[in-house]
Order: sequence, then C-alpha cells, then structure tokens
Amino acid sequence: MRRITFALLLFLAAATARAGTVTGTIHNGTDNNKPASGVDVLLIQLQGGMQVVASTKTDAQGAYHFDNPAIGLGPMLIRAVYRGVFFHQPLTPGTSSVDVTVFEPTTNSKAIQIPLRLLVFQPNGDKLMVGEEFSITNNSNPPVAYYKQDGNFEFTIPSDAEIDQVSTTGPSGMPVKQGTIDKGKGHYAIAYAFQPGQNAVRISYIVPYSGNSASIKETSTYDAQRVLLVVPPPMQVSSNGFVSQGTEQGFNVFSKDSIKAGTGFDVAVSGTAPPPADATATSSPDEVNGRDSGPESTIMNVPARLGDEKWILLGGMGAIFAVGVGLLLRKPVPEVAVAPAVASPPKGRKAQKAAQAKAVPPPPVAPVEKVTKEVNSNLDSLKDTLLRIELRRQAGTITDEEYARERGRAEQLLRDLVQG
Repeated sequence: MRRITFALLLFLAAATARAGTVTGTIHNGTDNNKPASGVDVLLIQLQGGMQVVASTKTDAQGAYHFDNPAIGLGPMLIRAVYRGVFFHQPLTPGTSSVDVTVFEPTTNSKAIQIPLRLLVFQPNGDKLMVGEEFSITNNSNPPVAYYKQDGNFEFTIPSDAEIDQVSTTGPSGMPVKQGTIDKGKGHYAIAYAFQPGQNAVRISYIVPYSGNSASIKETSTYDAQRVLLVVPPPMQVSSNGFVSQGTEQGFNVFSKDSIKAGTGFDVAVSGTAPPPADATATSSPDEVNGRDSGPESTIMNVPARLGDEKWILLGGMGAIFAVGVGLLLRKPVPEVAVAPAVASPPKGRKAQKAAQAKAVPPPPVAPVEKVTKEVNSNLDSLKDTLLRIELRRQAGTITDEEYARERGRAEQLLRDLVQG
C-alpha cells in the first residue's frame, strides 16, 4: 500500500507539473505547412465570454509556449492572428500540445463555391420564421482564406423582413454568432474568414404571416448548385421550377438546381404547423475567424429548450440541414459513356482459371501510412466531439444524463479505435 500510495503521489505530482502548460507550432497552410514565425498567438478562456488571458509570438521555428493556471481547468481556444485574420484551434483539458494552421488571405470571391442553399419556413401565429443556410466550400489551390474586412459574404432579406440572427461555422462545424454590416434596403454583409474546407452561413429572419399565408421574394447573391425549400406538414409551399423531393425527417422538401447569381424567385407559403417539439440546442462555440470579432460576434450560450423564433437557427437548423446534405449526396452522378471492350472467353479450363486470376487481382493492402492517417483523423474527430460535449455542459444546453450518455459513447469509440 505504501508503494501504491507513493506511486499515486508521483503520478499526481507529474500531472500537476504538466498542468497549466501548452506548446505548439503555427503552420502556414498556403506555404506547404511551413512554420510561421512572428505570429501573434493568444490564449482565450471561454468561461464568461471570450477572454484573452495570455499572449505571445511564435519564434523562428513557428513555436509558441504558454504557462497559465487556467489551462486544464476547462476548454479554451488558441488563436493565431495572421495578417489581421483570426485562426483558432480548441484546447481541451488534458491536452498539452496544439498546432494551428493559418492561411494567406485573399479577397477573390472565386475561392468559394455554394453547392447548396436551404430555406426553412415555420409559422408562429401572425409571423413566419425563415431560416436559411448556405453551404460554402473553399477548394482554393493553393489553399487560402477568403476574407474582406468590409464584408466578404453578402445576402439580402425580403423588404418586409426583420433580421433575427446570423451565424457561421468553420470546418469544425461549431456555430458562432456574427455581427452584420447593414448596406441598406435589406442588404447585409458579414466579415468572416472562410477557411479551406467546408463552411456555412446561417441566417434567420421574420416576415409577416397574416391569414396564414405569405408571398416572399427571394434573391440569389451567389450561384447556387442546388436550392431547397423545406416546410413542416401540413404547410404548403410553391415556387416556379421547384420539384417535390418527398418527405425527409418529417419535412416536405422541394428542390431546384442551378440558380444563378442575380436571379430572383417568388415563394408562396400557406398553412399552419405546430412548433417543433423539444427543439434542443446542439450549438457550441466555433472559431471566430475574422479581423475583429467585435461585440456582436459572440459565443452562443443557448438555453436547454428553445421556445421562441430562434429554434430554426439554434435548434432545428442543424438537423434540418442534414436533409439537404443527404439529398445533395444522393444527386445522380453522370455515368461515363465509355464501355470496356468485352474480350472473348479463353478456351480450356486452365486458360479460364488463368484469365480469372488475372482479371480479378486481390484487394490491395492499405499501407501503414494510410492506416495511421485514418486513425489520426478519427482521433481528431473524437477530440472535437468531446470538446463540444464539455462546452454544451458548461452552457447548460445538455442534461447530466445526456452528458453521461454522449461522453460514454465517445469514450467507447475511443477505446474501440485504440484496440482496433
């Protein structure tokens, strides 16, 4: 027992010695991930709002180092400020090394594409809540971050609409509220650095809904490969060129492909529908990528139940957006119109066996490097999942029972991954 106690004390002492320290390297993703020297690095505490508790600069090798008693006590963020643009990575308890990848900024809008735009309609008495989500991809090569300080993503809401909220998500998929730049006549913009990979912009606004009907004039600021209209039954929605896609997850879905920038389309909505039951927020803070998040770009602390108009953006929007993603992925892919030549079968049993062995080679064995890459990718995904669970618990958006269940699932996946 004395030896066990002594070993435990040594373990606790070692853990205490490591607590409060984090190191890492800032890489330039545009320049072949070379270390970035002279970059400002900030340590941000999430509790009580985003508070900078320490700052430093990277050395000639792109490395940074923080010693702070807040490290390890809760989830934090590491912010790298490169050419006036913010780039972040989460710092979870138990993590002592965090690297951040920054990208050269560009003002060229061709760096992004919009494969999908989703509009969700939900009545609430004499008001109609409209939630929009733009799926945005950045496939720039070499990879760059699309950003303009005076607004690099613009959108327009109907003339009689009242804007409610705008948020963005980066490649990690966690939303953060954004301040808007009012350009007049229902035209708005946000300043957000769209990193290489998958991003999204979510918008919610309210329009009058007298007599349980409304006619809404929508506009397209950008080319969209596909646009979806989503309503809960028994509501009705119609728009020229939109085709019914049936029902997905209890919602009626209509779609139209290839809507060009500058094209307007009218949407007629009518009918009533009950509010979503138990719309529970699943949102957590994400990186605030921009030059200055400002007072209006804040982490979203959401109550456990959403009974007001914001359910579209904060509660139901993420789940409903999965409907659009599923339909987009199910979109038929054109087949290649080249048929392989059919060779005549060889004569003789031995010749046939030899031909079959030649025609069907054994499946290749995945190299060690590929397996290692896949394992590391899964581990990163699990780390993000655990961070979101902890953030939801601190924000009060998850019950103790849900927290225990979700964390148990993530830990079981981790055990399976390590054992596998």
